[in-house]
Amino acid sequence: MGLECEIVYLLLGSNLGERKELIHEAISKIGERIGTVVSKSAMYETAAWGNANQPSFLNVAVAVETKMTALEVLDAALAIEQELGRVRLERWGARLIDIDLVLYGQEIIDEGERLQVPHPRMHERKFVLVPLAEIAGEVEHPVFKQHISVLLALLKDNLKVSKIS
Repeated sequence: MGLECEIVYLLLGSNLGERKELIHEAISKIGERIGTVVSKSAMYETAAWGNANQPSFLNVAVAVETKMTALEVLDAALAIEQELGRVRLERWGARLIDIDLVLYGQEIIDEGERLQVPHPRMHERKFVLVPLAEIAGEVEHPVFKQHISVLLALLKDNLKVSKIS
């Protein structure tokens, strides 16, 4: 029994190394291994969140049409991170590449520490909602039942997020 196609939204971030090239390479690998990249936001420069004593990030949101399950998407994203040099040393630390599974269709998934979809803190983070709203503003958050654009409008996070390309 094959899975129907699902639209999954991923947020990519990088604040070390050749940030733009790492993000472009990650998007290319996502297209090869996870599914068809159907939409991509502009690139945004964002101040670091959580641990401010580090370089700023570049962030991009992508929509991917996939037949993979959410856990398969997660495993593929983690493998791509590792291939591109990601080492997990500290929570919210600097990183070459980060690929977060933000939304998986309208699914609500709780696999404990391994995977929670929608991303449990996405609605609190400007660096997630700004690029996501660009490509998925009319998508409804499956828990809050509000469009991404509305969540962005209600956001209290004043972190600096600037479109660069």
